[in-house]
Amino acid sequence: MKASSTVLYGRGRWRHLSRPLLDHTYPELMAKVDLRSRLFLSHLLVMLIGVTSLVIIGKISSPRFFVRSLEQLEGPGFRLQYVRTRLVEGFEIAWNRSTFWSVLAGTTAAVCLSYWVTKRITQPLTEMEEITHKFAKGNLSERMSSSEIHELNQLAMSFNQMASSLQDVEQKRRELISDLTHELRTPITVVRGYLEEMAEGRISPSPDIYQQLTKETKRLERLINNLQELSKVESGYLPINPQPLALRPLLESLVQRFSDQLLEEGPMLELDFSEELPLALADVDRTEQILVNLLGNAIRYTKHGLIKIEVYTHGGYLFVDVSDTGIGISEADLPHVFERFWRADRSRSRNYGGTGIGLAITRRLVELQGGEIFVSSQLGKGSTFTFSLPIPSSQII
Repeated sequence: MKASSTVLYGRGRWRHLSRPLLDHTYPELMAKVDLRSRLFLSHLLVMLIGVTSLVIIGKISSPRFFVRSLEQLEGPGFRLQYVRTRLVEGFEIAWNRSTFWSVLAGTTAAVCLSYWVTKRITQPLTEMEEITHKFAKGNLSERMSSSEIHELNQLAMSFNQMASSLQDVEQKRRELISDLTHELRTPITVVRGYLEEMAEGRISPSPDIYQQLTKETKRLERLINNLQELSKVESGYLPINPQPLALRPLLESLVQRFSDQLLEEGPMLELDFSEELPLALADVDRTEQILVNLLGNAIRYTKHGLIKIEVYTHGGYLFVDVSDTGIGISEADLPHVFERFWRADRSRSRNYGGTGIGLAITRRLVELQGGEIFVSSQLGKGSTFTFSLPIPSSQII
C-alpha cells in the first residue's frame, strides 16, 4: 500500500507540474512573443547553430588532419613519433584558446548586429502600430516616415496613401452630414414657419401659402429620393439590365417632353445625331435617368440661349453631348462637379433648386453601364457634359 500511494503521489505531482505546459500549445506561446524578439532569437539561433557546427566539426576533424600533416613530414631518418603526442596536445590547446576568443568576439558582434538589424526592421512596424492607435482615437493626420529598406518603404507609402484616403473620406462624411442637415433644415423651417403663423392666426390660409408648402414638401421628397437613389447606386444594390438600346426614340421623346415645359423666352432645345446611329448596350431606365438629370441641369442654369444634344460614335462607344449656353462653371470647380452635395455657389444652386446629388448619381449610373462621363465649361459661356455608352460587338464595324 505504501508503494502504491507513493506512485499515485508521484503521478499526481507530475500532472500538477505539467498542466501549465499542456494548457498552452506552442503556437499560443509564440503568439505572446513580439516580432522583435522573434527576429532577434532567430538570428541568435542561426548564429548558435553555425558556431556549434564549427566547434564540433573542428574538434573532431582538426586533430586528425594535423596528425596526417605530421605523417607527411616524416621521411627516412626523420621520425616525429616521440613528440607527436605533445605536438597534438599543443595544437589542441592553441586551437581551443583561439576558438574560444573567436567565438566570444564573433558572438558579441553577431548579437550587436542582430539587435541593430532587428530594430531597423521592427521600428517602422512599431511606428505603424502607434499611428493606428491614433487613427482609432480620431487623429488621421499622422503619417509614417520613409525607410531605407525598400519593402518597408513601399509599405509606408501604401499606409500613407490609405491614411490620406481615410482622412478624405472622413472629411467628406462631415461635409455630407453638414450639407444634408442644411438641406433638410431649410424646407422644414419654411413649413414650420407657415404652420406656426397659421396656427397663431397671424396669417390666413391662401392658395399661395399652400403652393409654397407644397413646393417645400416636394423639395424634401426630391432630396430624400435622391439620397435613397445615391445610396443604392453606391452600395451596388441598384439593378442594371444592359440591353441593345436605340437612343434616337428616347432622345426625341425627352426633347419633346422638356420642350413642352419651357417658356417662350426660355432656351431652345436642339437634337443632332446621325441617321445611321448604332445601338448602345445600356439599361433604358438608367439611361433615361442620366439624360433627364443632364437636361434638367442644363435647363435650370440656362435662362436664354441654346441647349444642344449631339450623339456620335468613336472607338466602340457611343457618345452623348449635352451642351448649353448657361452660366458655366469655373475651371477651379470642374474637378468637383460630380461630388456629392458639392456646389460652386451654395446660394446660387439653392436659388435654382439644386441639391448637389444629381450629378453624383449620374456619374455612378454611367460607370455601372461601362461608360465614362466628362465635363468641360467656361464661366459665363456654358457647359458641355459628355457621357459614353458601349456599343454591342455585333454593331461595331
